[in-house]
Amino acid sequence: MVEASLAERPEFIVKSLKNEINKVIIGQDYMIDRIIIGLLTGGHILLEGVPGLAKSLTASTIAKALGLDFKRIQFTPDLLPADIIGTEIYHQKTGEFVIKKGPVFSNLILADEINRAPAKVQSALLEAMQEMQVTIGETTYSLDKPFFVIATQNPLEQQGTYPLPEAQQDRFMLKLKINYPNRNEEKNIMDNFSIDQTGESNVQKILSKEDIFELRNKINLIFVHENIKNYILDIIFKTREKSPYISCGASPRASINMIKAAKGRAFLEGRDYVIPDDVKAIVYDVLRHRILLAYEAEAEGMTSEDIITEILEQVNLP
Repeated sequence: MVEASLAERPEFIVKSLKNEINKVIIGQDYMIDRIIIGLLTGGHILLEGVPGLAKSLTASTIAKALGLDFKRIQFTPDLLPADIIGTEIYHQKTGEFVIKKGPVFSNLILADEINRAPAKVQSALLEAMQEMQVTIGETTYSLDKPFFVIATQNPLEQQGTYPLPEAQQDRFMLKLKINYPNRNEEKNIMDNFSIDQTGESNVQKILSKEDIFELRNKINLIFVHENIKNYILDIIFKTREKSPYISCGASPRASINMIKAAKGRAFLEGRDYVIPDDVKAIVYDVLRHRILLAYEAEAEGMTSEDIITEILEQVNLP
């Protein structure tokens, strides 16, 4: 097992973690960075992309590198809430009900293809994410800590999908759009796959659960100047101004997640303070699922990314 001392510089810790992940995952640095930011700041991640882009493999690899209990839940149209949180089972011999906990009782949950299950099932997981506890029968149980959800969804134009409502998407700190690898990266994937079909057996534990909480405390202490806070507020409030293209702007949760993600990005860059580039680097991931487009925007073929780009051009840098 590789032991990474927290007394070392943050970039050493992050580099060691990435090196282990890159033994298995090739060409998804953007996704890996954002997942690490979410994990180290306590925010959940929503991944959108076509099948086959290593979303699920990335989640299991990160769990192994961090020594976290990992559960994968495959969302299907016939899934029930009890399949996620658990249920009471009647024991005939004792005449009593026995609690059977569901897969949500783990550290890292992969909610695979979350938009293939109906709203009631989606809500069962999203409520657990928000409350950090579930109720089975008449008893409430706290979830394991750290508790981190990576949900994947296929693009909505694919058949058999149930789009997540905006209020439920807001529970996710970041929404990432995952693209295909480039030609060289895909060639490396082909070469690696021909040798070892997963490579997960080579992944070593880098950090412990206790280390994760210690790193979260360090990230919480990262300095954010008032000018940076005002810059974030200017962006958020710009989404709420009357516009023919926006029917609903970002919630206060966006402001909170923006500053947390900016701190996480500063940590990955080896700094103990946030700069405007940190905000600009994560603003699309924080806002793309929190801006509800008006009919005019859809009619003109505009996306939430287009709206965010316009807002950034209108807001002055600190």
